[in-house]
Amino acid sequence: MKMVRGLAVKTEQEYGANPLTVRETGHYKKEYIESFVDKWDSLIDWERRAKSEGEFFIETLRQHGAKKVLDVATGTGFHSVMLSKAGFEVTSVDGSQEMLSKAFENARSHGQMLRTIHSDWRWLNKHVHDLYDAVICLGNSFTHLHHDNDRRKSLAEFYATLRHDGMLILDQRNYDALLDHQIKPTHNFYYCGQDVRAYPEHIDSSLARFCYEFTDGAQFHLNMFPLRKSYVTRLMSEVGFQNVTTYGDFQETFRDAEPDFYIHVAEKSYVEKEDETS
Repeated sequence: MKMVRGLAVKTEQEYGANPLTVRETGHYKKEYIESFVDKWDSLIDWERRAKSEGEFFIETLRQHGAKKVLDVATGTGFHSVMLSKAGFEVTSVDGSQEMLSKAFENARSHGQMLRTIHSDWRWLNKHVHDLYDAVICLGNSFTHLHHDNDRRKSLAEFYATLRHDGMLILDQRNYDALLDHQIKPTHNFYYCGQDVRAYPEHIDSSLARFCYEFTDGAQFHLNMFPLRKSYVTRLMSEVGFQNVTTYGDFQETFRDAEPDFYIHVAEKSYVEKEDETS
């Protein structure tokens, strides 16, 4: 701890005696401490990330006629700011107050004013009292949910805040390739910063522990759940989403071992299927 303006500020993450046993959803609040959040943008590199993804999300939202967007994992605000600049009406949500503060600060530096809401996804609709054309959950954020019930509850909350014809865009790392030892993550698309080394320090069927090393010697970790692609798309369908389309590094055609990230685009609009028994 250190004192800043009379307040105690955490300078180290808390994992206890054995970090590999920390597999709880709520622990992200102890991971995204202020000193880590302050370095998050150097990990992303806004300029390089904007070039790598182009207008994929802007075009996808426009193709579905979305205008009002709920960014449920705004982080330091990259996508909220980009979408606001593109003319979307954006509300930014995060479970980390440190992230929300940084996002608001970043938006102001880009000439934007964010509407922010501090909320855990599992109780999203206790704090969000409006309906949206689209919900986006980006930056590999869904992986912070360590338990099946938490993931189902969060997807149900996303579903409930969408209009009847709304859509969800959710991304994740290609954990299949990591679990199956096919590829190692690169810095080509999402985490584009050149002055940080990000790598999986440990991975098993229920934990992916990533290490982030910065050039000034600072080191941080994130304990996440390694989501299988088929599991995520099945879960989205079971909650009620339809027409789930998966892209690999922004491409609709890809080999499973190649992408760093998957992007799932799902629709809420109900399509009645013919009775297969008739």
